[in-house]
Amino acid sequence: MRAIIQNVNKASIVIGNATYSGIGKGIVVYLGIAQGDKESDIHYIANKVLELRIFANDGDKFDLSLSDIKGELLVISQFTLFADLTKGRRPYFGKAESPDRAEEIYNKFITEVSRLYNQKSVKSGKFGAKMTIEQENLGPVTLILDSYNE
Repeated sequence: MRAIIQNVNKASIVIGNATYSGIGKGIVVYLGIAQGDKESDIHYIANKVLELRIFANDGDKFDLSLSDIKGELLVISQFTLFADLTKGRRPYFGKAESPDRAEEIYNKFITEVSRLYNQKSVKSGKFGAKMTIEQENLGPVTLILDSYNE
């Protein structure tokens, strides 16, 4: 499992012409699910995202977590995080999990972060939908987290 984590002042998801979901200050997580990902990957990434001290304190040092700032979390499925670009010009997505299994794991991840954090502060995209993501990055801070590097 792979997560791209970005600090934001705000972010929203638009599907069609309507706003589907959005958050204020917090974290956007683009979540990629690989073949073979399991419950332990969900728990590792969920706990790590919620415990990361990636917001600046008054001294401008990374020392505050999402809960410290009472921030929100937006989770977006992103199978392209497992694209293989080594050959040719077209990405190969053979390492990404099948859509049915990926959706199941994605939903379990959202359930887990909602359980561990304030459920009202956790929003998500719509699995498999074509979405427009609008976000105002804070920092900018962008981190890559793999469950394989635990």
